Amino acid sequence: MGSKLIAPSVLAADFANLQRDVEMVNNSDADWFHIDIMDGVFVPNISFGMPVLEAITKHAKKTIDVHLMIVDPDRYIKTFANLGSDILTVHYEACTHLHRTLQAIKAEGMKAGVALNPHTNVNVLEDVINDIDLVCIMSVNPGFGGQSFIENTYNKVSKLKDIINKKGAKTLIEIDGGVTNKNAKQLIDAGADVLVAGSYVFKSTNQIETIKDLKALANS
Repeated sequence: MGSKLIAPSVLAADFANLQRDVEMVNNSDADWFHIDIMDGVFVPNISFGMPVLEAITKHAKKTIDVHLMIVDPDRYIKTFANLGSDILTVHYEACTHLHRTLQAIKAEGMKAGVALNPHTNVNVLEDVINDIDLVCIMSVNPGFGGQSFIENTYNKVSKLKDIINKKGAKTLIEIDGGVTNKNAKQLIDAGADVLVAGSYVFKSTNQIETIKDLKALANS
């Protein structure tokens, strides 16, 4: 696999200085922008919607990785494509017809991702893994900020990596929640390809340096 990727989570950015924070990510060693869309129904939190995403994509110069934590994501696939999303990730738990949803995402020219809540077993993706470009493993419960990392995540990553290898898939594994320099290397060793980092990056005193260190650690 190529180099391991870092995706700062814009939800942790300073919304009063959004453009500044987007420029910071542009100028950093980060690879993607990770953008959480929450509807207050699928998760007990509301993040931001289309206008904010539009403002971000206007300035962002890197891959736009959109994570939909919403019910009935099918209604908005075209909208998110039009807003410049490169990767669109839907929750397994929110999709009744997952295969159809994945095809609809790809038909709009985006890469298709599937997110799994902590309680969802990776085996549920076995039959569709070849249609999935990215699996986002939630390493905290989605929708609640500042939670601690769930230790079972390493085990899940290894199991998922086995499925991907067994099926000859090219699926990337992304970890979302509680990623720091304390667990980054262990996650990569377990099989992760993309690390989402929110507060750890944006709450640090030198964000550029924090991203640089995390990227170096992930690729060491």
